[in-house]
Amino acid sequence: MDAVAAARATSAVSSIPRDQDGPVFRAPWEAQAFAMALTLHDRGVFTWPEWAAALADQIKRAQAAGDPDTGETYYQHWLATLEHLVAAKGVTTPETLHRYRDAWDHAADRTPHGQPIVLTAKDFG
Repeated sequence: MDAVAAARATSAVSSIPRDQDGPVFRAPWEAQAFAMALTLHDRGVFTWPEWAAALADQIKRAQAAGDPDTGETYYQHWLATLEHLVAAKGVTTPETLHRYRDAWDHAADRTPHGQPIVLTAKDFG
């Protein structure tokens, strides 16, 4: 991950969990979601103020629905915000996002624990 880009993001989006060295992640997927947001920002899909507002809205909706706001769900909100923004910006459609989510779920279900999950064409069927 580009350290300069990560530093820009952590200063622009104040809610990012971090320590003195930068962003911290509980699982690899969180770092991957963070990196996707950096890449989409760098490509001009959204600005950091736009991202921060969308993330804040997502967290408020989750809290209103009962999220305990312990910090453990932060990157779930991050991912939901990514999905919302890429669909709103026309990068993809909600239907395509659901199609791929279902395919990844299928791939995960058929993958033995501890093995890498590999998405194949049959996961879309």
